[in-house]
Amino acid sequence: MKTANSCTVIISVLAAGFAAGPAAAQAFPSKVVQLVVPFPPGGSSDAVARAMSEPLSRALGQNVVVVNRPGANMIIGAEVVARAPADGHTVLIGGIVIMAALRSNLPFDPHKDFAAVAGIGTQPYVLSVHPSLPAKSIKELIALARAHPGELVYAINGYGTMQHLSAELLKLRARINMKHVAFQGGAPSTMAVLGGHVGILMSTIAPVVEHIPTGKLRALAVTSQARSRVLKDVPTMMESGLPDFDMTGGSGVFAPAATPKAAIDRLSAEIMRAVQLPEVKARMTVGGYDVAPTSAGEYDMDTRARIQKIQKLAKEVNIKLD
Repeated sequence: MKTANSCTVIISVLAAGFAAGPAAAQAFPSKVVQLVVPFPPGGSSDAVARAMSEPLSRALGQNVVVVNRPGANMIIGAEVVARAPADGHTVLIGGIVIMAALRSNLPFDPHKDFAAVAGIGTQPYVLSVHPSLPAKSIKELIALARAHPGELVYAINGYGTMQHLSAELLKLRARINMKHVAFQGGAPSTMAVLGGHVGILMSTIAPVVEHIPTGKLRALAVTSQARSRVLKDVPTMMESGLPDFDMTGGSGVFAPAATPKAAIDRLSAEIMRAVQLPEVKARMTVGGYDVAPTSAGEYDMDTRARIQKIQKLAKEVNIKLD
């Protein structure tokens, strides 16, 4: 009887263990979820993270907090996530395209150390100028740059960023020479142009949208194929005489690579729901986003395609980050 009872106990314990396995996998989240933004407060990624945090908190039943970890062209924030426990509680919001396309000497592997969770949408970039600059269109800016080769200066949110590449594509297609000055994020670069310290700004829409209607900045063109829903009166680069000019950033969420599928699936589903809520979608649209949520698999494929595109462009304009 003792042996039978012992076997019964062992079988019961094993059965309980097997039953607990799926339950444990479904326990996510069990603590605070951190949305790591690799930029300072005030930029587009930060705005999206803050717009999503409250509805995600409600949906997940845990606090979702935004953690800004700027620096080193997103490397600092990305490393925080790459080195975090792979349990879904620390995720990166933004993108890994630039790092994967242009860097080989990183403290992590952007191709192997991250798992796509969900795509959020895309956003164009906008070229704006200080009102003192005598250019009211891209054609006038090109003419001014050709008349003063190497003298015009544009501000960007960091060397080797999508904004930098967009400005370099403009130089390439328009055959002009301008210099750049790189800042630590969209807010500082915008302030530099607002203050008249730099004449030209290539940025996302979020940090400049309130300054364009007031005349503090003059928007000349957006970099997407279609006009922005927010800046409807601002032409595209293609409308401005530069054919085949299409540069948009894809934004989404990544988790550490070994994060359980159950946690990724839960996060993915809730993020895709959150960005389609009217209040979140409205805030993202004002920030210049074209809200287009995609699944983990779709976002992974989109990211790979963007990496190839950026690698090709960076080679053309001779931008190296290593």
